Amino acid sequence: MRFDILTIFPQLLESPLGEGIIRRAVAAGKIKVNIHNIRDFALDKHAMTDDRPFGGGEGMVMKPEPIAGALRTISNDSPGGYVIFLSPQGRAYSQETAARLAGYEHLILLCGRYEGIDERIRANFVDEEISIGDYILTGGELAAMVLVDSITRLLPGVLGCEDSAENDTFSRGLLKNPQYTRPRDFEGFTVPEILLSGDHAAIAEWRLLTSVLQTLKKRPELLARAHFTEEDRKILKKHNLLDAVAKYSS
Repeated sequence: MRFDILTIFPQLLESPLGEGIIRRAVAAGKIKVNIHNIRDFALDKHAMTDDRPFGGGEGMVMKPEPIAGALRTISNDSPGGYVIFLSPQGRAYSQETAARLAGYEHLILLCGRYEGIDERIRANFVDEEISIGDYILTGGELAAMVLVDSITRLLPGVLGCEDSAENDTFSRGLLKNPQYTRPRDFEGFTVPEILLSGDHAAIAEWRLLTSVLQTLKKRPELLARAHFTEEDRKILKKHNLLDAVAKYSS
């Protein structure tokens, strides 16, 4: 999969792209990430990428020519890229969106700054706007890295355990069950005995129940889109949780 990121601060992306799973995915050829400095496509000797808004008002607006030049250069090299503008006006990002975007071969991520980009770019060059939350960042670079990270880990062969992404929080509409590792006893706090039992069916049932309980306690609104099999529903009914779940999913 190919990512092209357009920014005026390319150095902001160097560290996260050079660490952890993303670094390994690049090294393994699972993804390719190109960073493009929008300033390189400016038309004046001062490499101006922003200007005052027509009609007056606060702040500066990113100029259309450098962005269009960068997008056209990328398109000439690799046609058909899907252009995403990271914007607080965009649709809220979710695990479902990450899974959908993981199906693309080429994503182009446009990072805005200041008061945003010229509307003519938004209207004529952008395929989708995405927001990672109802708050304002100083630029789209951190949001772009959220997309790269969350999408990359869904690609086949990227994670060491193929079941990890499938069982993550949000993947089935539930928060993940509690996790434990060694030592068995930490300062008098012990691991639930069922996890040490070797009874895989019982452990699976415990994980489902604790996942549902975590979701009911912390994020009950997620239950509206949770996915339960018929066997899951039987387990929830046995433990008197089916009605509580139905209250939010109906």
